[in-house]
Amino acid sequence: MSFKNLQFNFDNIRPWLTLLAIAWLLASLGLGWLVNSLVIIVGLLLFLPVIAFFGFRWWLTKNLVTDQCPVCKYELTGVNNSQIQCSNCGEQLLVKNLQFQRFTPEGTIDVTAVEVQAQSLED
Repeated sequence: MSFKNLQFNFDNIRPWLTLLAIAWLLASLGLGWLVNSLVIIVGLLLFLPVIAFFGFRWWLTKNLVTDQCPVCKYELTGVNNSQIQCSNCGEQLLVKNLQFQRFTPEGTIDVTAVEVQAQSLED
């Protein structure tokens, strides 16, 4: 083992030894609570994004709705309890109870047209 290899190994360990020496110095001065709080803060900074990511994915699976537009039968995706516009026909839709409904302002009566076959009266 040559001196260059030994020096190379110390270069890799130097930042960790410095951090350990600072932590030991603070602990010996009675500032262990400071070291503990810094460790907790760093831990939260590392794990909080992971927890937030999985929490957002859970929320999205509960509130993301994929259904057909009631007007043109185009398949859309929207968030529950929100208002969207159909990208195919432009109809304003309300996402409610995990399905799409036509958005009608207050006082509007929504009527569905039914085709009636013409019959002649021959008697």
